Amino acid sequence: MSYASSLLRLLDERGYIHQLTDAAALDTLAQREVVTGYIGFDATAPSLHVGSLVQIMILRRLQQAGHRPIVLMGGGTTKVGDPSGKDEGRQLLTAEQINANIASIRRVFERFLTFGDGPTDAILLDNADWLDRLEYVPFLRDVGRHFTINRMLTFDSVRLRLEREQPLTFLEFNYMILQAYDFLELSRRAGCRLQLGGSDQWGNIVNGIELGRRIDGAELYGVTTPLITTATGAKMGKTAAGAVWLNAEQLSAWDYWQFWRNCDDADVGRFLRLFTDVPLAEIERLEALPGAGINQAKIVLATETTALLHGREEAARAEATAAATFADGGAGADLPSLATGGTVTLLAALTGLGFCASNGEAKRKVAEGAVRLNDSPVADPALVVEVGAEPVKISLGKKRHGLLKR
Repeated sequence: MSYASSLLRLLDERGYIHQLTDAAALDTLAQREVVTGYIGFDATAPSLHVGSLVQIMILRRLQQAGHRPIVLMGGGTTKVGDPSGKDEGRQLLTAEQINANIASIRRVFERFLTFGDGPTDAILLDNADWLDRLEYVPFLRDVGRHFTINRMLTFDSVRLRLEREQPLTFLEFNYMILQAYDFLELSRRAGCRLQLGGSDQWGNIVNGIELGRRIDGAELYGVTTPLITTATGAKMGKTAAGAVWLNAEQLSAWDYWQFWRNCDDADVGRFLRLFTDVPLAEIERLEALPGAGINQAKIVLATETTALLHGREEAARAEATAAATFADGGAGADLPSLATGGTVTLLAALTGLGFCASNGEAKRKVAEGAVRLNDSPVADPALVVEVGAEPVKISLGKKRHGLLKR
């Protein structure tokens, strides 16, 4: 479908659109006025991971197209837990833990969005401001009557859990009602007309649209993004080493750069569209590079994604470190390092740097011939590495490198 508004054209060209509730009406609205749209993020950890990045980027696109994004932090809904895509209930957090997580997560959004008081400036709200004040019986009477158990049982977030015979608490069952109420509140408080989210949020978004129509007669809209998987079919944001966190305290700029640099060849063009501001014409040029030229495209992807999150200087340092480590055969100073005190066992070095999850895995990697010290293969898993004034470079395969320091 072709769109007239710059907003939907931008989202379509960059690959963000999976479903829309009323494409023609939203397209017309986006031509006529500034559209306020939101996405909710629960604060279950001090950092979001890269699986949330497409949602952060779509808010950035909303602002780039001249509209106003709302970052809705789930200070209230985090106390309940979204069952969408989950096999089990979440561990409940205290209010203090949730507030600390929100403060930590906010710093990431400030990298991608311009906050302020202008008509298209982003704002950050917390649904605890209204959910914590709800009175249970009046809420059930005024809002709960618009939801039927019959329909709620058909939503994937509920149906799949029940089909697997996994517990779904009454607390979690209420989540979809609370999320729908969020949309109603944001419509009233901030003139919000649009909710965005992942494809697993479609049912929740539709609930909010219907609730706004039934109670206030509001015309609300929804857009979902496709599930982002890698070319291998793996879920975005998960690696063998664990989650790819967005906060620097959880994952360094170097490791973040490496994550993108090591993506599959088939993912480069799509990821450039979704996760960077590189112009579309340049992306098409990079996609068309023959043979090993795809590695240049991967470097652009890694550097541009890292620049958005960590800043241009950190991205340039990561790129320079990679050049020193891979192209020149050296050891860039920004590689992850481990202080040894002068000696360290090979297995402790591999686990201490996070290259292996256990001594058993480290032993297997040594046996496979995947471990090198200063670019020389190592075959003895019992080796004790002596570290002098100069750091020792340790490598696992072709992509994981670190420094052992005294």
